[in-house]
Amino acid sequence: MATTLLSRRMLIGVLAAFGLLAIVVLLSLGVGSDNAIGLAQVFAVLQGAGDDQARLTVLDLRVPRTIIGMLVGVALGSAGALLQAAARNPLAEPGLLGVSAGSATAVVVSIALGASLNNLQVGVAIFGALVGCTIALGVARMSGLGDDPIRLVLAGAALSSMLAAVSSVILLTDQRTADEVRFWTIGAIAGRNLSSITPALPVLLVGLAVALLLARPLAALALGEKVASGLGQRPKLVRTGVMISVALLVGSATAMAGPIGFVGLVVPIAARAMVGPDIRRALILAVLLGPSFVLLADVLSRIVARPTETPLGVISALIGAPILVLIVRSQRLPAL
Repeated sequence: MATTLLSRRMLIGVLAAFGLLAIVVLLSLGVGSDNAIGLAQVFAVLQGAGDDQARLTVLDLRVPRTIIGMLVGVALGSAGALLQAAARNPLAEPGLLGVSAGSATAVVVSIALGASLNNLQVGVAIFGALVGCTIALGVARMSGLGDDPIRLVLAGAALSSMLAAVSSVILLTDQRTADEVRFWTIGAIAGRNLSSITPALPVLLVGLAVALLLARPLAALALGEKVASGLGQRPKLVRTGVMISVALLVGSATAMAGPIGFVGLVVPIAARAMVGPDIRRALILAVLLGPSFVLLADVLSRIVARPTETPLGVISALIGAPILVLIVRSQRLPAL
């Protein structure tokens, strides 16, 4: 009976996630900052009709933007689910722990050394994410820290601040780098074309495949290291796999859209609320809910300050920050 209920809950969750994604994709294609081209014209363009302006807006701007947003959501949603499961902490999120900051800082440093953002090699972003992920999980494994969400976030905030300071120094002293990455460092998918995902897509798919392979070992690890070892799992190897997968996912997302925070916090929490704490189920839902979160934030970025657009990273922070506060308030804090 319990298995049947879990299967039914999972089925309902998957169907709801697909339905939400379909609605948000339509909004992403049909809503613009100028409100000049609506869904009717979008459908006409997709059927091969429509004027030149409509085809340019839909096919060259909104379709690539929607596809990139979906890929970024898949990457960050699944990365957040992995980190939270590995650290056994609901606040273990790539942005909060410095993983995204490590990736972004590596990109800024590489551009300052002469690289171009348009020709950015994903490997730079992956390397930075791997360094940030290694430090984040290392902090989570420190005595008494991994089980304390507040101290873990404080440690991640310290790392993020340090890396942000490095980036700020470079941007203040190198005008060329500042001009090239000013909008990108806030996090945005506007103005990106499909050619930008060519080097990142294979990396994302490999990272996602590794994540799915790690779901069962992580489910065993949730029972405790001794129990997991008794079940034939190797906790250190599993955590190493998590670091590699998260680095690939966050690095590919950062290369495509810049650092976007709170996706890896909100999406896994919503996934667990829908299908329970089992990482095998939550990860699948996170893969489906991540694109919806990013695209919804992107749609809001187009309409909150019409006719201009607000950077995607700002909107995701406005959505995620209150949720972070609620989670922190739900924890028992020691008296001062």
